[in-house]
Amino acid sequence: EAIPEYSKCVDISTSAALKEMIIPGAMAIISPVVVGLLLGAEALGGMLAGGLVTGVLMAIFMSNAGGAWDNAKKYIEGGKYGGKGSEAHAAAVTGDTVGDPFKDTSGPSINILIKLMTVVALVLAPLIIGHTGLF
Repeated sequence: EAIPEYSKCVDISTSAALKEMIIPGAMAIISPVVVGLLLGAEALGGMLAGGLVTGVLMAIFMSNAGGAWDNAKKYIEGGKYGGKGSEAHAAAVTGDTVGDPFKDTSGPSINILIKLMTVVALVLAPLIIGHTGLF
C-alpha cells in the first residue's frame, strides 16, 4: 500500500487557489484606479461608499449564516430532529460544509477587499484629484 503524499496535494491546491485569485485581486486593485481616473473623485467616493455598505452587510451575512449552519448541525447532533443519522442531520452536514467556509474565510475576506480598495484609492488620491476624469 502506498503512503499518501499530503504535501503534493497541498501544493496542487495552493497553486490552483493562487491562480484563481489573480483576476479577483486585480479587479480589486484596478477598479478604484479606473473609476477614479475615468469618472473622477466623486464617482470614486461613491464606488467606495457603495462597496463599504454592501461589503459590510455581505460579510456580516456570511459570518452569521455560516455560524447558524454550524450550530444547526450541532443542535441536531444533540438529539433534536432525529439526531445523528437522520435526514435532518444529513441536510445539516451539507449546510455545515457550506457554512464553515462562509464563517471562516468568505465573510472575513470581504473586509480585506474593502480595505484594499480604499488603500489603493488613498494612495492614488493625489493623481485622481489632479485629473478631472473623462466625463
